[in-house]
Amino acid sequence: MPVGELINQYLDHLRVERGLSGNTIAAYRRDLRRYVEYLDRIEITDLAEITASDVVAHQAELMSEGLAVASVARSIVAVRSFHEFALAEGVVMTNVAADVHPPKPGKRLPKALSVADIQQLLDGIDTSGPIGLRDRALLELLYGTGARVSEIVGLDVDDLTRVLPDPQLGLRLLGKGSKERVVPVGSFARSAVDAWLVRGRPAMLANAKHSCVALFINSRGMRLSRQSVWAVLRDRARSAGITQKIFPHSLRHSFATHLLDGGADVRVVQELLGHASVTTTQIYTQVTAEHLREVYVSSHPRARRS
Repeated sequence: MPVGELINQYLDHLRVERGLSGNTIAAYRRDLRRYVEYLDRIEITDLAEITASDVVAHQAELMSEGLAVASVARSIVAVRSFHEFALAEGVVMTNVAADVHPPKPGKRLPKALSVADIQQLLDGIDTSGPIGLRDRALLELLYGTGARVSEIVGLDVDDLTRVLPDPQLGLRLLGKGSKERVVPVGSFARSAVDAWLVRGRPAMLANAKHSCVALFINSRGMRLSRQSVWAVLRDRARSAGITQKIFPHSLRHSFATHLLDGGADVRVVQELLGHASVTTTQIYTQVTAEHLREVYVSSHPRARRS
């Protein structure tokens, strides 16, 4: 049977029997039209002539045209579904596209700030008042421990007053699945938190209507929320002139990336981040590998032709 004729029957099936929306059917029509155009170029007009290699070659051609992986995947799903329909209708004896799998989108690599950006972000905070002291302590602790925002906003004052006097003691964090881990607190974070507890937090509480045991509080004396942390980071990044889109998790990504750049073992970073599997942590090794390639290409005299 001619491919184009069966595609029209398949689109009718999608509309009448499966009740798909007009937009979805239009997307299938575009993807299958592209498939037919490819088959025409290789001089295939009959469905029985198509092989699995032809479907694979069509996918490779789509990739070579620079289409987004998601667009290629959608097109191949449409082709596979069309061949399934042909098999169900008894037009062919086998589904040649059954073993052709759509490409998987690559993992989105975390966007880490540079060490210089971190320095600019933190040093740009005016700590002459309680809000500045709080924000400096908050961001120093996020970057210095690699903690999740939920872990930091969940801290109470007692969690830090035990740790600050003794550099050997680590900070206990309660992570996902109520799993507890202990992370070191560096000297910069310790100094910033100590300044917040001594000079900032009492001053903020003096004018607040409420009081709570939370380490980080807002001007009303209540525990700082995750949304408030995002707002703090956004405003501080803007003030520091950082144009990169930044989120609280960016500091966690930066923590991990900078440790690995400095030679830390991936399993140590895994423990510090509280990842259940080292596989999750290894995504950061891809970031540092890319960084190394960029440095090599830009710095080595024989890395590329001018």
